Amino acid sequence: MSPIRSAAANKAADAAPVFAALADATRLRILSRLCDEGPMSISRLSDGAGMTRQAVTKHLHALESAGLVRDARVGREHIFELEPRRLEKARRYLDHVAASWDARIDRLKAYVER
Repeated sequence: MSPIRSAAANKAADAAPVFAALADATRLRILSRLCDEGPMSISRLSDGAGMTRQAVTKHLHALESAGLVRDARVGREHIFELEPRRLEKARRYLDHVAASWDARIDRLKAYVER
């Protein structure tokens, strides 16, 4: 495997857990709430979510495993907050993929116009 393909494969492997975590609509809603409303406890995230605290906790652990949220213990509560650096890495990966496709489209256009 060439060094360029190896680097691309490493970036994809690094991004895959993020996209897997984001593939679940419930986790996307939780992440969106943390983004919009800031750090929250499991209790607060459970309010109005239409699911148990245990279900919310399960989804938060999946997001935490993917590096999308982090938690801090404050007294007896766990407060979860967005981890923007991990989202930024995923965005950069998508930018890389988009640039690659743009280059391919430009090459195809140049070929067709010849």
